[in-house]
Amino acid sequence: MALELKLYACLQIFRHGDRTPVVNFPTDLHKESEWPQGFGQLTKTGMQQLYELGQYIRQRYSNFLNSTYHRQEFYIQSTDYDRTIMSAQSCLSGLFPPTSSQTWNPELPWQPIPVHIVPKSSDRGIHNYTRPVWATKDVMDKMEKLAELSLLSLFGLYKTEEKSRLQGGVLVNTILKSIKQAANSSRERKMEVYSAHDTTVGALQIALNIFNGKLPPYAACQFFELYQESSGRYSIEMHYRNDTSKDPYLLSLPGCTSSCPLEKFTELVSPMIAENWSKECGKKDKTKGSVTAVYFPYKTCKQKLYQWLQLCTFHTID
Repeated sequence: MALELKLYACLQIFRHGDRTPVVNFPTDLHKESEWPQGFGQLTKTGMQQLYELGQYIRQRYSNFLNSTYHRQEFYIQSTDYDRTIMSAQSCLSGLFPPTSSQTWNPELPWQPIPVHIVPKSSDRGIHNYTRPVWATKDVMDKMEKLAELSLLSLFGLYKTEEKSRLQGGVLVNTILKSIKQAANSSRERKMEVYSAHDTTVGALQIALNIFNGKLPPYAACQFFELYQESSGRYSIEMHYRNDTSKDPYLLSLPGCTSSCPLEKFTELVSPMIAENWSKECGKKDKTKGSVTAVYFPYKTCKQKLYQWLQLCTFHTID
């Protein structure tokens, strides 16, 4: 007999959309001035990618999320970069088109929705001008593999468990707290969304041991869904959307089924959680309140590729 499952809460973390290069080579033919908004900015393609993601989230949760925006039910947060803030705004345009009662300008099918901001985080990349002669397909394929290896070396490979706990594990803790709060309270919030970076999504997946070894593409989205069974027990499902032409992949936490009981999920991820990150890393936590940011300033070639390598952890605000 199939279990009756009721969706209780959901949380998503997505990578921003297509952007202009963050940095260029000194001999690059294309200078920053050639980009209308400069380096590291969301492109029109990126806006469309996140608009379509918003539409997908609307379609996926049409029977769960209210058709109109209600601040008590929905919360979205972004890192403090133009491209992630604009990605969040683009996603919201697809997720919450204004209804007749929310339309404030009949010529503008859009409504303002607050995007909460946290301190800066970044990643790396290349965009759409003519490539230099050396940038053959073979070279670009190798650069992508090197970038994937760089992500793994940053968050995995060497001292994997320790890195996972002190890097991606901080975000795991935030997600777990949010999910458990949803299960143990009568709060109205149904959905939390975070606009971030490939390093954020990658670190999270490596910490959970569900990383596929590939760089999260633009607009890639990691879903966490909390379900309540007819018995009252809660379970968690994880889905990963990294291809707009396919449904998200159902993921399983190692050691558990794809629909993992909340108690078992908590037990399995607990080794990855750092209770006091600042103390263990020898850092003074200069932030107060609900947000903590973990920075990795660049001093090496690998870090220069990413420019500012930083993991952002998001502590929800009730």
